[in-house]
Amino acid sequence: MDKLYKGIRRFQESFFKKEEDFFKRLSKSQDPDVLFITCADSRVDPALVTQSKPGELFIVRNIGNIIPRYDALKDKNSVAAAIEFAVLGLKVSDVIVCGHSNCGAMQALYKKNDEMDKMPHLRDWLNLAKPVKDAVLESFPDSPQEALQEITEKENVLAQIENLETYPFIAQALNESTLYLHGWYYEIGTGKMYAYIPNTDKFELIK
Repeated sequence: MDKLYKGIRRFQESFFKKEEDFFKRLSKSQDPDVLFITCADSRVDPALVTQSKPGELFIVRNIGNIIPRYDALKDKNSVAAAIEFAVLGLKVSDVIVCGHSNCGAMQALYKKNDEMDKMPHLRDWLNLAKPVKDAVLESFPDSPQEALQEITEKENVLAQIENLETYPFIAQALNESTLYLHGWYYEIGTGKMYAYIPNTDKFELIK
């Protein structure tokens, strides 16, 4: 905690003082163009990797960057609430779903149920992504574990984009070309970011 307190003081004494007018303007309203949905993993920092300023990204983070399908969770679906606010309230023009390498959530999909007994909330949440694991195992039954991990991470991104499209207001905005969906994959060890290109059906390096 001491490190955090020192960081707060450094922020207030240096960066904030230099950008005080910017933060005063920012305090009145927010107008982001992008809803950025990614994993809660501590190694993934959307603002850092995109070099975005405060106010430019509306960020949703959860275990495994999972987006429940419309009406999949009947009660207290905070992800759906955030999507509604970003798209209908803030009128963002783009939604990015960003997965990443060495994702613990995707690793946990392959654990036995009894290994997750002490984490029932996590187990139930990850069950939302179980169709991803099933599809990967069916399509790549002989892949080694390391390759299977990356395939699952990338397929999970695409599955969550499909889940987004089950939201009626998302489907309408896509039809009206007022909203665009993007699938990204972040390689932590190299700093490289890949974007899914539908025409090639591949994640290609963003240059």
